[in-house]
Amino acid sequence: MPIDLTIRTYDAAPHLGRHQVLDPRSLAYRRPYDGQLLRATAWEPRIPVLDQQHLVAQGIYTSQDYGLDEDIDALSSCTGNAATALLSILLTKEQAIGAGLNTDDATAAEHFAIGLYADATERDQWQDAQWPSQDVGSSGLGITKVLRDRGLIDQYGHATTAEELCTLLQSGPVLLGMPWFSSFSEPDASGFVDADPNWATSPLEGGHEVCVTALETVATQDGTLLPNQTVLRFINSWGAAWADHGSGRLFLSTYLAMLDQVDVIQPRLDGVTP
Repeated sequence: MPIDLTIRTYDAAPHLGRHQVLDPRSLAYRRPYDGQLLRATAWEPRIPVLDQQHLVAQGIYTSQDYGLDEDIDALSSCTGNAATALLSILLTKEQAIGAGLNTDDATAAEHFAIGLYADATERDQWQDAQWPSQDVGSSGLGITKVLRDRGLIDQYGHATTAEELCTLLQSGPVLLGMPWFSSFSEPDASGFVDADPNWATSPLEGGHEVCVTALETVATQDGTLLPNQTVLRFINSWGAAWADHGSGRLFLSTYLAMLDQVDVIQPRLDGVTP
């Protein structure tokens, strides 16, 4: 394990399980903003909205499937769920089937996401425990390395500024690891998790991973990006009843306000067929 990893851990919870792990070697692979025109973009997952909670109701019995003593009804598997949503966009249906991802069946897709999560807890060698022995959570970097280990992507890049994030979204979805404040769990009618202007003073519940699927609105003035008017849309993994049919929204200014606890990774498939 590199001695210069930056690691920020959060208490894993059944609906939250992301840790922030930054490796300067991979952070060097950033796609800088070159002044290109930023346009609104949208990338739609080809799978139903996943739910890392209510596993038993979905017919997922962890006691049988993963050798546990009893069934677990929720897992801290947000990284695996976010990555599965992203893969459903990157891969064709045939490629997904070849990778073991059934894009037509929510239960099968959730099983796939749990498998990614299990591998990510093992790939995160900075922590001692792993799932299924313990539900310890994982990192965006760990889950991305699993995707590459499996041959499902051939590269990944990072963003560390608002402009870089918007640039990545021009070419595909991204994984967003973020702190999750209690206010975020109560989005407004349009799905904005940051509708409460005092969201930053609400309790920090943990870390969460989501798949950003759209740069929904781009606001600029004299060529300068306006973060407080630019909107990101993300797919969550708490079922289709959450927020706007399973998706949430946040302003780019909220991303910037959380920047020290955020990581943005874009897995890509540019030259490899799974």
